[in-house]
Amino acid sequence: MSTPRPFTVSVPQAKLDAIRARVSAYPWFSAPDDEGAQWARGVNTTFLRKLCDHWLTAYDWRAQEEALNRYPQFVATIDGLDVHFVHVVGEAHGKRPLILTHGWPGSHFEFWEAIEKLAFPSRSGGDSADAFDLIIPSLPGYGFSGKPARPMGQRATARLFAKLMGDVLGYPQYLAQGGDWGSLVTSWLGVDDAPRCRAIHLNMVPLRPSPPVPQDDAEAAWLAHMQGAMQAEGAYFMEQSTKPQTLAHALMDSPVGTCAWIVEKFHGWSDLGAHGDLEQVYSKDQLLTNVMIYLVTDSIATSVWYYRALLEESAFLGAGARCETPTAVANFPGERIFTAPPRSWVGRAYNLTRWTDMPDGGHFAAMEKPDAFVADVRAWAREL
Repeated sequence: MSTPRPFTVSVPQAKLDAIRARVSAYPWFSAPDDEGAQWARGVNTTFLRKLCDHWLTAYDWRAQEEALNRYPQFVATIDGLDVHFVHVVGEAHGKRPLILTHGWPGSHFEFWEAIEKLAFPSRSGGDSADAFDLIIPSLPGYGFSGKPARPMGQRATARLFAKLMGDVLGYPQYLAQGGDWGSLVTSWLGVDDAPRCRAIHLNMVPLRPSPPVPQDDAEAAWLAHMQGAMQAEGAYFMEQSTKPQTLAHALMDSPVGTCAWIVEKFHGWSDLGAHGDLEQVYSKDQLLTNVMIYLVTDSIATSVWYYRALLEESAFLGAGARCETPTAVANFPGERIFTAPPRSWVGRAYNLTRWTDMPDGGHFAAMEKPDAFVADVRAWAREL
């Protein structure tokens, strides 16, 4: 276990030049002549070309790098693996720690617009009593964290993050929040590191009761919906969880391919509102910075390994077990693929103490709706 080492994002210019050259040289091919503005067959070609034009003509990585270095960040070696994390000690003054965990195809950058209000609420008219110490790690094999030698799963990640919170940072207790893979890591913190992990907040509900058998019509309808959604939208999951190395070779060779693979999910999983316009939710710079974090760290390959690790780790609740740590769920209605189960189902897998039906927002909650995300996290913590 190492003492945290200060870290600064500083990508060699040669790396940036190589990415730019590959984007510039991409051999564009024709889209179907009836594609128009729709995304039904995958990423929309017109949108992707405009995004890549912006990448080459207007996007400034050095400015984004400066933004990524706005908050203190560190690397600590835990069980032989470097774990990158942002650590903001704000108005909580070393108390009330909250670990925020991202998923795929996101990054620690997902939380950027929420950091100021969570750590320094009085700067935006809030109450300093709502402040948190924020710890925002990059998952193993993602971003600026180290790359494991083989697929490392979510329960193993939770063990690393528990050591980060206790052994490295010295917090006797903490709160945890997560979405996507972060929701499963957070759930395992609640299962395996209680009572140090005092309570958890999820915007996706990953654990299933054991046995995972519906007990009423609402649960049966939700399971049918999930099966249909995965049939329609889950090809990426099947590829990444069964044959990730094949996909990794293709993505590692193409910045534009990596961009298309990631941005298509931001389109499909976000709450795009009445107009269905991705740029009503995210700026081009936001989309590209998230993509660039994968590219400048060469981490797209190990990020897709994370899906295979779910199968290899066999990390599921045992018969009759559940997460007994107090659990809050923020149900964002734009979460169309990984829709929240009925509360009865959740209550058999978690000690469900709070449920909020959010007015809008989708899968990337903290990035899509940072104000609503912050408000619910604050309200949850006040109740504890």
